[in-house]
Amino acid sequence: MTGLIQVLGVVFGGLLIVVGVAESFFIRDQRLERLFVADPDDVETVRLRTLNLGIYNVIWGIGAIVGAVMLGGADSDEGRTLLLFTCVAHVILGTDLLLSERRLWGSALAEAGPPLIITILLLV
Repeated sequence: MTGLIQVLGVVFGGLLIVVGVAESFFIRDQRLERLFVADPDDVETVRLRTLNLGIYNVIWGIGAIVGAVMLGGADSDEGRTLLLFTCVAHVILGTDLLLSERRLWGSALAEAGPPLIITILLLV
């Protein structure tokens, strides 16, 4: 079971990093307009916010990956704690995203779904 949790944790962390890089550096790419729900005319207005949000997601992603890797080593309790914290936070953040902007239900599902599965696996 630990191996499955580790794989899911690394995949989830990688997803956060990819999204974070997109938010930080590709906000002007019109192909990603649906992801950001930003009118092209408003991109400069939200650029600073998305830059910071993207960096947060990259850091969260690194935390998930580090926790998943630690889970299989000598520091497994610390890894479990780090991965669990990261996942619970993203279940809450994904739920908040859905409640605050229903049009982003797909993003909310991607943000909350995988970490919910990992959280359940960590707690059983």
